Amino acid sequence: MYTLQYAPAVPVHSFRREAGAGNNFFSMTRSEGGVVYEADLLKPHRKNFYLMVFVKHNVGRHWVDTIPYEHAPNTFYFSTPRQVLVKEDPSPFWGTHFSFTPEFLALQQNTALLELPLVQNPHNGHELQLTVTDAAFVEETLSRIEAEYARPGEWQHRMLSAHVAVLLTYLSRLYTEQFAAAEPSADKFLLKTYQVKIEECYRELHEVGAYAALLNISAGHLSEVVKAQSGKSAIKHIHERLVLEARRLLFYSHHSLKEIAFDLGFANASYFNRFFKRETGATPAEYRTTIRKMYQ
Repeated sequence: MYTLQYAPAVPVHSFRREAGAGNNFFSMTRSEGGVVYEADLLKPHRKNFYLMVFVKHNVGRHWVDTIPYEHAPNTFYFSTPRQVLVKEDPSPFWGTHFSFTPEFLALQQNTALLELPLVQNPHNGHELQLTVTDAAFVEETLSRIEAEYARPGEWQHRMLSAHVAVLLTYLSRLYTEQFAAAEPSADKFLLKTYQVKIEECYRELHEVGAYAALLNISAGHLSEVVKAQSGKSAIKHIHERLVLEARRLLFYSHHSLKEIAFDLGFANASYFNRFFKRETGATPAEYRTTIRKMYQ
């Protein structure tokens, strides 16, 4: 196991509580044509909190990992902790941002929100198109949230939680409709649990057997269920997660291939080079050169 002794390739932005807001886990900002210039948002970064953005109108683009999203009116964008984000040039914005921490979801009255599709995001989607009716509902609910956010006091958190629960539940219904998600079976739940464990441990654990041990099942059973539910082998899920993170670091960071290899738990850069070439058809150096030329 290797421990990095240098700064993270992609900085992590922590949740910032607004002065006078009265809530340590939730933040909200509405804009009517304002332009907010924050230089650190224009550079690749991660957030340690959930970000939700309702766009009434804005001409711009942002990235989640290596996927660009052109802003469209009456659209809801969202991201979860750990993803790499970057915003392009600032422009006038009409809409609402709100964010909350994992601690917000862990509080007793909010734990059910952890199971919502919008929060779990099994399809790795980050954009919901809203109809006129949907947009009106979202705006009305955001207005209720904003009113409570402006009223610090004993009941603020309970009221915020209630209105946020309504909004996230409504958006989760849209999420399942737009991404055509089916009701999860026991096997689908195992697949999701496996994917969550990969997300937590992919740097340290590269073998299916190690994850099977974490889940207290046999490697054979895990492999059988994962293959049946996803159409991909269990080891392929691990490899794809490693490739995703490698792509992120090659695209957004200036760290050397050796540093990236060690960050991802590879014994040496040569092994990482062979792995990446086998999985993508290009060496890490070739990928870095090509992707940066494409988006210059």
